[in-house]
Parts: sequence; C-alpha cells; structure tokens
Amino acid sequence: MILVDDAGGAYERIDHSPWNGCTLADFVMPFFLFIVGVAVALALKRIPKVSEAIKKVVIRTLKLLFWGLLLQGGYSHAPDDLSYGVDMKHIRWCGILQRIALVYFVVALIEILTTKLRPTIIGSGPFAIFSAYYWQWIGGLIAFVLYMVLIFTLYVPDWSFVLHNPGDVNDGKRFTVQCGVRGHLGPACNAVGYVDRQVWGINHLYSQPVWIRSKDCTDSSSSMGPLRKDAPSWCLAPFEPEGLLSSISAILSGVIGVHYGHVLIHFKVHSERLKQWLLMGFGLLICGIILHFTNAIPINKQLYSFSYVCFTAGAAGIVFSAFYILIDLWSLRMPFLFLEWIGMNSMLVFVMAAEGIFPAFVNGWYYETPKKSLVHWIHEHVFVNVWHSERLGTLLYVIFAEIVFWAVVAGILHRLGIYWKL
Repeated sequence: MILVDDAGGAYERIDHSPWNGCTLADFVMPFFLFIVGVAVALALKRIPKVSEAIKKVVIRTLKLLFWGLLLQGGYSHAPDDLSYGVDMKHIRWCGILQRIALVYFVVALIEILTTKLRPTIIGSGPFAIFSAYYWQWIGGLIAFVLYMVLIFTLYVPDWSFVLHNPGDVNDGKRFTVQCGVRGHLGPACNAVGYVDRQVWGINHLYSQPVWIRSKDCTDSSSSMGPLRKDAPSWCLAPFEPEGLLSSISAILSGVIGVHYGHVLIHFKVHSERLKQWLLMGFGLLICGIILHFTNAIPINKQLYSFSYVCFTAGAAGIVFSAFYILIDLWSLRMPFLFLEWIGMNSMLVFVMAAEGIFPAFVNGWYYETPKKSLVHWIHEHVFVNVWHSERLGTLLYVIFAEIVFWAVVAGILHRLGIYWKL
C-alpha cells in the first residue's frame, strides 16, 4: 500500500486502474480483507464466552471506524499540508478502515454466533469443509445476491453536482449528468455511485476519483493529464471507491479469507492444505478472468465487481499458499522477517507511513518554508538528484526511506515488545 500510494504518482501503471482492469494498487484492499478473514478464523477458533467475544468485536469495529474518519474523513491533511480540520458539510464518511471495519464486523459476528454449530472433525468429502461452515457461505451468498440485484436492477436517474475546487475556473459551477438507466457499469451511471449519493450525500464522497485518468477524461490516460475539451461532466464529479454497496460486495473477500483460515485449522497435512487453497485460488482466478474477458462482468475495483472479487481473492489465495510453501515448508523465514515485523505493527505503519502522519510531523519542523524540511531534503538530495530522475528517485525513496525504514522501526518495536493493538 505504501508503495502504490506514494510511488503511484511517478509510476501510474502501478496506481489504481482508471476504471475497468486491475493494477498492483487494486490488489491492496482485497488482500487486506482476505487476511482479515484468515485472522478472524484463527482468533475465534475457541470462544469461551460469546457475549465477551461480541463485545470485543464491537469495540474493535468502533475503533476502526474512528481512526478511519480521523485519517481519511478530511480532518488530517498529512503529509504536505500542515493544517488540520474538516468542514462537516464535506466530511468523507467512507474510507479504507471503515470498509475493513464493516467486513471484519460481519465475518467475525457470523463466526461467533455459529460457534456451537462448528464441527470438531471434518468429513472426507471434497466439499466437507464448505458444508461444515455453511453459515459463513450463506452470509457471503446474501451479500452477493444483495449486491448483484441492486447493481443490475436499481434505476439510476439523472443527477447533478457542484464542483468544489478553489482556484479552478469551474469552481462553484453546477454540472448535470444524464443517466436514466439500469444495470450500467460505466463511471457515470452505475448503482454503486447512486446508492452513495443517496445515502451519504454527494458532498461527502471522495472528491478525486481515479476515473479522471481514464480515456474519456484525458488524452494522457492512464497518466494524470489535462482534461479533454470534450470530456464529459462526470469527469469532475466525486465518487466513493469505498462506498456502501461496493463494501457489501467486499464482504465476500473476507468470507473467502475465513475459509482459508478454516482449512488451516482443520487440515493438518501440508499437502491437504495446499490442495484446498490452490484449487480454490486458481478456480477463483480463472472465474474472474472469464467474466472479465467475456465482458459479462468486468474486473473493476471502484465497483468491487464480482469478477474483481474472484480475481483478487484467487490471487490472494495463491500468494498466501506461496508464502506458506516458502516459510512453513521450506523454512525460509529469515528473508521475510521484515514482513512479519510490519504485520505485527500494521496499524502503526498504516497510520504513520501510509497516511503520512510521521512525515507530516517531520515537515512541521521546516526552515523558512514548509518545502525546506528534512523529508523534502532527503527526497530531493539523497534520491532524486543522485539518480538524476524524479520517477526513479521517488520509487527508491519510497522503498528505502519509507518501507525499509518502517520495517526496521517495526523490528525494533518487536524486540521491545511494543505493539499498537486495537
């Protein structure tokens, strides 16, 4: 996430896809949700007291929602803008942690409430692990059906918005987007955007959607460039990539992760675990590819389409299996210790690095102007000037001054037994 967020501006190919398709950045959210599901299955393997477990889940969900609003609601302007505060008329209600909170809450609650229905021994049939935890799959099915019914049947009428972008020639101007359709999967008239506009209000959505880099909006696609003269009005409109309807679809990513955790718990032989994981992983991956290239349901992160769920969950399962082979089977733990350290303090690294709170703190100590701070000096003189390339320098800065730096910090904190837990 740190890599694609902070280096994506220099290498647009790894940044989020402007609409249909899947780039490196588009794997981040479903991988988060997948591993949340795996962790839920392991953490709730034994539940001594249901009421206490529910209480912990609710409190953790509320904490995630709080941090999500604080970091991505508009209150924090880190790292470059040293001001803070948000106009409540334009606060963004949705975000990364809010989506994780919803998925975590749903899958954890199902896991807790079905604790008495769990089997102690799994049968020998090929689908025994699925039938043993059928309530989890029923929850996923409900989310899937609700999403599919709404996205293909909900009528999307014409809508309008006022551009809020101080300094822009169109600031304060009202634009109208003509729709009047059902089942549209394009940027302007999809049900995902319609639901968010109705539920949250158009002024509370993400104001810089990635579709502005699409071919409809700029001749520089997929890079950021000036708007085309004939660009449709929706290119300037807000859109919520972590919205309500797309987050309902995202529950499936968590459910699939829970399944992988159940396999880890019940199957004790390495080959059996890998057989279950890889068959499902490649099956999901192929399903997503077929849906995309037949144009049945395009892979789309912004809509969190079903093909996107399949493709990214399959990829997550395959990557998970690969790490299992490298670390658990081949005992190659040492080269991946830095990932283990970051994972143990993932909330700290997310807040300080991915959300820019630490560089914002350092930028607060500047000389003459905010652009003359230690962070900017290191970026410019240690990386960009040395390599004589803004793009390469930015990439190396993100790798060494951010990812490696926080891996070392997380390793030190691990040695000291210090962890940020929710």
